[in-house]
Amino acid sequence: MSFKVYIPARYAATRLPGKPLLEIHGKPLIQYVYERALASGAAEVVIATDDERIAAVARGFGATACMTSPELPSGSDRIAAAARQRGEAEDQVIVNLQGDEPRMPAVVIGQVAALAAGAGCDIATVCEPLQAAQLFDPNVVKVVRDHSQRALYFSRAPIPWSRDEFASGQHTTAHLALYRRHVGIYAYRVGFLTRFVAAPPGELERIESLEQLRALGFGARIVAADALAPCGVGVDTPADLERLRQDHH
Repeated sequence: MSFKVYIPARYAATRLPGKPLLEIHGKPLIQYVYERALASGAAEVVIATDDERIAAVARGFGATACMTSPELPSGSDRIAAAARQRGEAEDQVIVNLQGDEPRMPAVVIGQVAALAAGAGCDIATVCEPLQAAQLFDPNVVKVVRDHSQRALYFSRAPIPWSRDEFASGQHTTAHLALYRRHVGIYAYRVGFLTRFVAAPPGELERIESLEQLRALGFGARIVAADALAPCGVGVDTPADLERLRQDHH
């Protein structure tokens, strides 16, 4: 099974401007992500960016960089534009690995690629057990699945809503094992990605600010498997960056 990894990387992150180029012990953040992608066994790794500074740094450490418009609204749009520029085949499997996920295990990158290459899903993604402290955190996206690991819904709210426990203030008891944190890595074929970015955002996507709800809204099948290894968290804030620097001592 052959797959490619595309890493969307934009310069103007709200909370950490120039995030892909921030250094951790002499290496830019984007290079850590790129090295995880290489280790996954991908046939090719492409950094899709909107900024020449990122492209120059990426080429400097040996990566393929593809320039895309800064006007594109999301990483998915950026990857779709780069795949189109590079003439990717409709059935090519692409993993969308966020440019701020330097801890993503190579085995998980390969896992979503293998799921997307098989029959039975339009999008492959992963999830992992939720910590009690994350239950009511709107920055931690939750997913509810059916018995075949097909995603039924994603939300920033705690789903499922444990009526009796939450009413009594018992937030960390018996049912915590049911909850899953959605990890923002995706794999799909280019043909599906093209249809996805062409579809208008739905009301659910606008309300929750979660683009995967657009796919669910038009009937796409999303498989959210249990991640084969702990995925860690992305780098969104200065505190996240500092933690990463400490971890790499």
